[in-house]
Amino acid sequence: MQFSGLDCRFERLAAPLPMHRARVDATQWSALALAVATAKGRLVSLWGSDRRAMGDGFAVGAAYATAEGLLWAELGLDVVRPAYPDISRFFVPAVRMQRAAHDLVGIDAEDSGDSRPWLRHGAWPADYFPLRIENTGQERFAPQPDNYPFVFVEGDGVHEIAVGPVHAGTIEPGHFRFSVVGEKVLRLEERFGYTHKGIERRFMGMDIDEGARLAGRVSGDSTVAYAWAYAMAAESAAGVAVPERAAWLRALLLERERVANHLGDLGALGNDAAFGFALAQFSRLREDWLRANFEAFGHRLLMDCIRPGGVARDLDAAAAAQLRRDAVALVAEVAELKDIYDEHAGLQDRFVTTGRVAPELAARLGLTGLAGRASGQVADLRVDFPWPPYDKLAVTASTQFNGDVAARVAVRFDECFESLRLIDALLAALPDGPLDVPVAIRDAASGAGWIEGWRGEIFVALETDARGRIARCHCHDPSWQNWPVIEHASIDNIVADFPLINKSFNLGYSAQDL
Repeated sequence: MQFSGLDCRFERLAAPLPMHRARVDATQWSALALAVATAKGRLVSLWGSDRRAMGDGFAVGAAYATAEGLLWAELGLDVVRPAYPDISRFFVPAVRMQRAAHDLVGIDAEDSGDSRPWLRHGAWPADYFPLRIENTGQERFAPQPDNYPFVFVEGDGVHEIAVGPVHAGTIEPGHFRFSVVGEKVLRLEERFGYTHKGIERRFMGMDIDEGARLAGRVSGDSTVAYAWAYAMAAESAAGVAVPERAAWLRALLLERERVANHLGDLGALGNDAAFGFALAQFSRLREDWLRANFEAFGHRLLMDCIRPGGVARDLDAAAAAQLRRDAVALVAEVAELKDIYDEHAGLQDRFVTTGRVAPELAARLGLTGLAGRASGQVADLRVDFPWPPYDKLAVTASTQFNGDVAARVAVRFDECFESLRLIDALLAALPDGPLDVPVAIRDAASGAGWIEGWRGEIFVALETDARGRIARCHCHDPSWQNWPVIEHASIDNIVADFPLINKSFNLGYSAQDL
């Protein structure tokens, strides 16, 4: 396919969603970014690769969401000076992705306004790049100096509050630097990378089945979404389609994951607004839901249920009937709690206008997923590009426009009800048939997966080497796009409301620290 008159041709990947790939030169790289931005498209991900083992050089990849589907552009880079044109002037989320690409691969965005390290944290020298082929990722270094240059805010009465990276409870580490006057937030700057696990390095050299287990552990709250996106990437690289029953079971698992996360977050949001009753009730419902997962599929979080070629667990008629009864019962309980939320003056006082992201700002910053839909960004892959079985389910996307905590709570309730409807429909019409097909990955092949997870769109780009093993697997979480937006959402709010704002997004820390 051609896009916006560019003189490069995108080839369709063998995948159930419209995804296309093309090799571009530097001029086309910049022209494509401009064209996608002009057409109101979105940057999905940006990453670097070292191809020298395959007789190539370095490369930078970018995936864009457009009205025609996903466009994966790849630009080859010079081995001596691997640099590429900066695209952050078109897409704000590219800033941190470009910084991470430098830390991991040593490729540079030319004329970028922010070249501070993102993942390194002084854990390795500035001239060491973990994803280069001469390195193993097992090297050990003495701690390096790490004087991170936060942006300093000056003015009468301005002071800083440093929060984290170690927090109370069991949440993951992240640092938040508040510049405030009194209780009002003037600026928030985030810093992550404390949970860097080397996952993308670990993928290299794995076979496809080993990689599937690792992909399902990128982010524990999105194990189904990552496992499906990875499996879709492997299947597209192999040119195979999964059986119909497997596709329906995958959708069932994905919607159950969505419900579990919304239940947990709705309770936590009530608790952050001093309504402990909500936490107790939603925690009870979520625990029952997770126990049902274990009974039906063998794992509370549904890990290892999806594999390349299909699914690993089937569902008998009795279990399906019980899950349908559970879904119907949950609709009534969540509806009752929604009425309590809507009528609770104290909750609404804390939710309404807090942490607002106007639709115009959301579009400019690339806000995506459920948080984007709460700010008028209507994208949902299940609606925009319904792949099997969503093409038979007529998914309705929830949209709000106020962009505050109240709007994000409303979207969660709506999506919970819609997922429960989908679960009932999936179980009612679950087709018979095989659970999987063989997946024989070709040598030097590539594929991509694109899934609407509960937080937003999950993307996986997969490439194999001359032996058919993984040469590069890049996993992308929507938290990359949405964390910078929290910095803006917090401005002019009081510091005490930050936990509520943060929880209303509930983004992943380690999901973007691969």
